[in-house]
Amino acid sequence: MTEQSYPIVSLNIGVARAGEYKGKPAVSGIVKTAVDGPLALSETGLDGDEQADLVNHGGPDKAICVYSLEHYPHWEKMLNAKLPLGAFGENFTVGGLNERDTRIGDVYRVGTAVVQVSQPRQPCWKLAMRWGLDELPLLVTETGATGFYFRVLTPGTIQPTDTLTLIASHDAGITIEEANRVMHKDKADAVGIRRILALKELSESWRKTLSARLARMETDASH
Repeated sequence: MTEQSYPIVSLNIGVARAGEYKGKPAVSGIVKTAVDGPLALSETGLDGDEQADLVNHGGPDKAICVYSLEHYPHWEKMLNAKLPLGAFGENFTVGGLNERDTRIGDVYRVGTAVVQVSQPRQPCWKLAMRWGLDELPLLVTETGATGFYFRVLTPGTIQPTDTLTLIASHDAGITIEEANRVMHKDKADAVGIRRILALKELSESWRKTLSARLARMETDASH
């Protein structure tokens, strides 16, 4: 198999900052800026990166947020703005790696670290706050251009010039695109839900959500 490598176009971190959304105070680490030097990567993320909501963001299953550079032109046109890299709150802005080809459970080497795809990203209101467009999270979800998360299998050091090199492709072949379809569009696809739940590499939060949905479907079907 030809080695597949994808460049990190921008390595981004941010601190939790106070802001406002719909007239109410809000704190978020959605604003990320590029770094030009090496960063340590642990099981919980990059050194110097912060999340305000540790219930829904960060943690071992969502240590690194990844977003594809190929999505930027669409959103720049929609928002009528030139977007800085890291605009979607991602830690890795990557070239050539997208939701169509990325599989849950895929393993990559980056710098001296090893990471694994755990789940799609689910955009939330903080993205709306960042760009002043309330419907932006829904639009991102509907396009399927969500990005995804890595967990860290082996901590290490990351450079902004590093590449993501695929070292193990998951044989189940369930892509981020497919997982998004089942989660957001074809919600009653019990077969699809079971296929995703069969992945031991799936994040705990997605496992809970899809397991609960399947249980409700089975209960409804028995009545």
